[in-house]
Amino acid sequence: MAKAVVLLSGGLDSAVALSLAKSRGFEIIALSFDYGQRHNRELNAAREIAKKAVVIQHQVVSLNMNSWGGSSLTDENLDIEDGNVNRSDIPTTYVPARNMIFLSVAASVAEANGAQDIFIGVSQVDYSGYVDCRQEFIDAMEKAVNLGTVMGAEQNLPIKIHAPFTNLTKAEEIKLGMELGVDFDLTWSCYRGGEKPCETCDSCLLRAKAFEEAGYEDPALC
Repeated sequence: MAKAVVLLSGGLDSAVALSLAKSRGFEIIALSFDYGQRHNRELNAAREIAKKAVVIQHQVVSLNMNSWGGSSLTDENLDIEDGNVNRSDIPTTYVPARNMIFLSVAASVAEANGAQDIFIGVSQVDYSGYVDCRQEFIDAMEKAVNLGTVMGAEQNLPIKIHAPFTNLTKAEEIKLGMELGVDFDLTWSCYRGGEKPCETCDSCLLRAKAFEEAGYEDPALC
């Protein structure tokens, strides 16, 4: 079976991406990051999701992105602001070049394991203004990956970055996840830590809006 590296944050997008990759017949190498985020709830969720999915590997890579800050997700001196589903500005939760870094590591893991496919669950529809969720960024990263790896540049074994939800809303992702049997109760989306989601940050508001539009109750809140 062909292998695919799936970026697994522990949120609902990445959980659906993992299930979609499995449904397409790939053996899964799940890749998560301990990047200096202020809480470990999402990372713990990623471990549970990977365990239930019976992936062939679950790599957790440590990156000290909190050492240079620039985001309220990694810098305790910055407040995680309350959300606004209609915002047009870039929120403080944007982590500088995070997906660029994550996809670069994913390319290295893919090449080391002979995998030609990488899955990332980004969307440019419901994306909180993050520039590294746009299709033009994904296309540019795929080109860079294939210029910067032996597989892509010398062996004619190009690496494909799949971003299957680019033009889907989160509600459409949830419907797809339900069809694929995703256990959304295992996922964590809240930017703040704690026992329960805060229900006021951007990620919580987008998740609540998506479940409502999809016509399902969020099991994480039941």
